[in-house]
Amino acid sequence: MMSMYTKNINTHLVEIKSYFKVAISVDCVIFGFNGNELKVLLIESDLKEYKGKWSLLGDIVRPDEELDEAAYRVLKARTGLDDLYMEQVQTFGAINRHPAGRVITVAYYSLVNIEHVELKKHNNDLHWHSVKDLQNMAFDHKQILDTCHERLKQQVMVQPIGFNLLPKKFSLRELQNLYEAILDVELDRRNFRKKFLSMDLLMDLNEEEEDVPHRPAKLYKFNFDKYDQRKKRYLGIGF
Repeated sequence: MMSMYTKNINTHLVEIKSYFKVAISVDCVIFGFNGNELKVLLIESDLKEYKGKWSLLGDIVRPDEELDEAAYRVLKARTGLDDLYMEQVQTFGAINRHPAGRVITVAYYSLVNIEHVELKKHNNDLHWHSVKDLQNMAFDHKQILDTCHERLKQQVMVQPIGFNLLPKKFSLRELQNLYEAILDVELDRRNFRKKFLSMDLLMDLNEEEEDVPHRPAKLYKFNFDKYDQRKKRYLGIGF
């Protein structure tokens, strides 16, 4: 005759086994900047339920890897880059978010210079899409994208992460275009330049733009060494 203790243990083991029917994945919101637009790298979904829709880049987390390792693996496989700014943002675990079963996903965003990315294409093409033009996406990926975009808006005001999206040499015009694209606002030109120049973190390279259809602008570089030496944890930008 089975004792009450043994019965409870067996019931508990059955419950534990059922818990392991849940998969863990990572989804990467890969932001880039081109011209005057904030863009995100997407792939066409290969699931029949989402035919013709775009999705973020992601994968199931392997049993032998950490969450961050899985996210870096996805980024490396698709962009060819391994030295990227990346931040874990939020976990999404709605019961019916994936047609294959219960999949809990951890969302990351990363910032890349589009010019440095060599896209790794497989069966379905990768494409850069304007963030503001995206509406309907596969799974809950529009919600994930919006959440990561909001986090980027917050972080770009307090840390110099936006410079990961620019070339090493940039004009103040390009810098303002970047902030306007991320924040989705129009900024006053004079106030913007005054604010950044007053922080004394931009290095004047004594160079100008070349082969541009407008008057060549001066080129600058962000002084990360000076930023680190001051041990500033935030920029405190206020427009």
